[in-house]
Amino acid sequence: MSESPTTPVPEPAEGTGAPDGSAEGRSGFVTFVGRPNVGKSTLTNALVGEKVAITSDKPQTTRRAIRGILNRPGGQLVIVDTPGLHKPRTLLGQRLNDLVEQVLGDVDVIGFCVPATEKVGPGDRRIAESLDGYGRAKKVAIVTKTDAASRDQITERLMEVDSLREDWAAVIPLSAFTREQLDVLSDELLALMPVGPALYPDDVVTDESTEDRIAEIIREAALEGVRDELPHSIAVTIDDIAEREDGGLTDVYANIVVERDSQKAIIIGHKGSRLRDVGTRARAQIEPLLGTKVFLKLHVRVAKEWQRDPKQLGRLGF
Repeated sequence: MSESPTTPVPEPAEGTGAPDGSAEGRSGFVTFVGRPNVGKSTLTNALVGEKVAITSDKPQTTRRAIRGILNRPGGQLVIVDTPGLHKPRTLLGQRLNDLVEQVLGDVDVIGFCVPATEKVGPGDRRIAESLDGYGRAKKVAIVTKTDAASRDQITERLMEVDSLREDWAAVIPLSAFTREQLDVLSDELLALMPVGPALYPDDVVTDESTEDRIAEIIREAALEGVRDELPHSIAVTIDDIAEREDGGLTDVYANIVVERDSQKAIIIGHKGSRLRDVGTRARAQIEPLLGTKVFLKLHVRVAKEWQRDPKQLGRLGF
């Protein structure tokens, strides 16, 4: 679960220009910023066309820089999904903010996201102003969740967002859920990228390892239905992934890590009922990823106050 702090630039994919086979295309990195829970991971998945980042109604679900790859006729977009910027209350929170800042310094385009359903507030304004510190990147404003908003709300949000900065390359309303305007966004982003060859082969959708993707799937399943501070206290590590000799079944051994014994009891549930539900939900997504049936063994363990402990954070990959 280790995470490199910056956005690595891979070697260009051998023999590639634009994915349509032309000699010259555009390629580069884009990241979406905004308050927690404005729909950045959902937008990333919708653009890539496959689930590469977990989603949840819990704020600050994303904890790593997850790269999804989108191929278009004119080139390739590498979408870097990052945690939401927030006021950190723990060492983990500070490290997540640091990760976002490092990614912002590396990308070619920054997409600033605001949900159509909520008025622009101080947090949005603070993030929009902070983009001054990343002069290299072009900026695009994105009004998300238009499917859940009225026409008047969308118009009001577009006007609010447009007034936040004078250097928006575009202001685009869209819905990741209904896919409305997604093509408009991807075409606009690609037009802003530098000319260059594709950075990944055209059959790659993410550079996340299988182990990391499985850990995230399990964490997403564990997040469902939990409340209060518990979502931030959940981490997942993988002990082993081993395909059996006949190839029909893969064993996955994983740990769900929490900070207190009381949280462990919540995750396990009455007579293990909640942990079984977590396993069932996770297995349903892991099996298509691995292409085999899965035996999933989950162990819940306590790492006291791991969000505030540098050594524990290191062991958990932060």
